[in-house]
Amino acid sequence: MTHSPQSLPIAITQGDAAGIGPEIIVKAFLDAPQQTRGCFVVGDLATLRRAAKIVAGDAPVLPVAVLSSAQEALDAPPRCIPLLQIASSALREGAAPVPFGRVDARAGQVAGDCVVWAANAALRGEVAALVTAPLNKAALALAGAPYDAFPGHTELLQSLAAAHAGQTVQQWPVRMMLANDELRVVLVSIHVSLREALQLVTYDQVLQTLLITHRSLSAVLGRAPRIGVAGLNPHAGEGGLFGREELDVILPAVQTARAQGLQVSDPQPPDTVFMRARAVPGQPGGFDVVLAMYHDQGLIPVKYLGVEQGVNVTLGLPLVRTSPDHGTAFDIAGSGRADASSLVQAIVMARQLAGQSPQT
Repeated sequence: MTHSPQSLPIAITQGDAAGIGPEIIVKAFLDAPQQTRGCFVVGDLATLRRAAKIVAGDAPVLPVAVLSSAQEALDAPPRCIPLLQIASSALREGAAPVPFGRVDARAGQVAGDCVVWAANAALRGEVAALVTAPLNKAALALAGAPYDAFPGHTELLQSLAAAHAGQTVQQWPVRMMLANDELRVVLVSIHVSLREALQLVTYDQVLQTLLITHRSLSAVLGRAPRIGVAGLNPHAGEGGLFGREELDVILPAVQTARAQGLQVSDPQPPDTVFMRARAVPGQPGGFDVVLAMYHDQGLIPVKYLGVEQGVNVTLGLPLVRTSPDHGTAFDIAGSGRADASSLVQAIVMARQLAGQSPQT
């Protein structure tokens, strides 16, 4: 039986237990009850209860309601955290809790197991969307197989989607988009070294990213997005004086995309294109999204505008996945000082991408 997205819950994975993920989840359910209505956590009861006590301080502790199925989240009582307990071999009865602020293989495995369960549930059509709290890449690798093969969420989700479709990872390309109220950025490459990222600026990679961006944002905006393209070299190569990638690689991909009906700019100087795209109150940006050639080129301007409102979206998946635009923040984990704003925005965007009406 097929359910509409409106009648399905949203899964939130707890992230790394040694980081701030469980705390910001508790804060989101405590401070944003409308936005979190119909959501549930895929995680561990002891971890969520520990986080709830830290967040509460001297106030009453927000209770955790253990579910037997995802669908029960839609009928969960108010003022609680609905939880689907994950089955993980890393959760040993009587084991000491994962210490805050340290890379721990147990935390990496549980975080990975949560993502696998929730992604498979989304692929089966049992949840409307997946919102992932931050995990630690070193802990994920330390957990061993299969997680040591994946640099992060994006690559793990790509692998699961490809396997579900009976395809190879190469046949299921995905891209990362970082977004806030002022700027959207999509990356040609993600978690690779800078040297490898430069090698990935190819005609096929750029064109593929443009097509994925166009398809994904058209569904969100209800129209074709205006895509600004950042050059790779200073001044976008200055006509070949500072490099020829813009002329020989990026522009031909842009021209092919235009021939297919996309609204795409010529390669723009990367030190100004993000300012041109930035939207401010009363003045929309010149572009709806910027295509950045590598990770830091695109993420630095987005994060400079404030990680509190930033959302990470994986484009190209057969499921909706969003995430806060920050990491595990080991330095403040366990203190109760973490800000849940980005997680709340990730939930709001997940609803939008899944076609759910805002919660009232």
